Amino acid sequence: MKIVINIIVLVFLGTSLSQAQTLDDYFKKAAENNPGLQAKYREFEAALQRVPQVSTLPDPSFSFGYFISPVETRVGPQRARFSLTQMFPWFGTLRAQGDAATLMAEAKYQAFLDARNRLYYQVAAAYYPLYELNQWIEIERENIEILESYKTIANKKFENGVGTMVDFLRVDIMLKDASTNLSILNDKEAPLLTWFNKLLNREENAWVTVEDSLLAQTLPDNFRKDSLLAKNPVLEELDLKIASSEASEEVAYKQGLPKLGVGLDYAIVGNRPEVELPDNGQDILMPMVSVSIPIFRSKYKAAVKEAQLMQESYSLQKKDFANTLTSNYEMAWFEIQQQQELIELYDQQIQESNQALNLLFTAYSNSGNEFEEVLRMQQQLLKYEKMKATAATQYQIALAKLNYLTAKTY
Repeated sequence: MKIVINIIVLVFLGTSLSQAQTLDDYFKKAAENNPGLQAKYREFEAALQRVPQVSTLPDPSFSFGYFISPVETRVGPQRARFSLTQMFPWFGTLRAQGDAATLMAEAKYQAFLDARNRLYYQVAAAYYPLYELNQWIEIERENIEILESYKTIANKKFENGVGTMVDFLRVDIMLKDASTNLSILNDKEAPLLTWFNKLLNREENAWVTVEDSLLAQTLPDNFRKDSLLAKNPVLEELDLKIASSEASEEVAYKQGLPKLGVGLDYAIVGNRPEVELPDNGQDILMPMVSVSIPIFRSKYKAAVKEAQLMQESYSLQKKDFANTLTSNYEMAWFEIQQQQELIELYDQQIQESNQALNLLFTAYSNSGNEFEEVLRMQQQLLKYEKMKATAATQYQIALAKLNYLTAKTY
């Protein structure tokens, strides 16, 4: 029977571990299911469909005419006429239009990559508050258990004439506060779960596996700073938009050049019965060449100027974003260092508060005095434990932001 129970326990633990999911697993689910990210990818796919639209020749034109009153010619009356014409833009225009559309599609893909990285950051920013909440709930439950034991001790000392009724009432007041705080924390779980699950596009009350502890590792100076401006998708997107605008400038210039047309006219001619001619009733076939004359130059100059101004705009946007990226990196790095120092401080404060609490509680157990100090130290210990959990959460959120700014790949 013991062997069977052990096997069942092992199977249960194995199943639980196989179902446990890490933050990276949630990143993957969000990338697969988030509708906002899917919309960004559809924009990229739609932009790709623009390439064949602009890199092919315009449709040929075909016309047909029927002479109600036949037009007499030397070889006979014309009955009907067919015309087929194909226009050709200036040499290199289609290639330039295709290049501009391709580069813009690549820019859309970089925008998708940035949206994906931003989604990862949002998932992390929604995940770590769940850790903080779990820690606060556990800390508050332990606090209630300790206060319950203090309440029992205070009641016994009062019954034995060593303590006072005030000590008992103080603990009772603090227990009510702790119970209310725990109830509020439990109510907070639902909105945090909804926030997280909706980023993954799933049911708002779906179960989320949260880590029991977070490691605030010491990072080297200028951590991932070499990737800040080298691999950022937004900067890549703006570079591609600049290149696309340069191709658009070439397109605008070439559209201001003549367009060539090649055509063919075919006329159906009837017989002239009253005369004998070598070409009597012979249909007419006439090749044609046409040239457009772009004499209204203002629209072409405006198109060239528009492309040049867009290049300047994208260049300025790139410089502004690089500046913002650098300042955001420094703020995220400061936040990481700050939270790391706070975690170290709270570790020391928790250790010393525990020592002081043990001494105070021993003194109270012996004399029945200083119970108010015991309670005050207990609440101070509770505060430091909660602040440490918050600092660990903020550290991880700041690290996730730094990973987003430096375009970390997962």
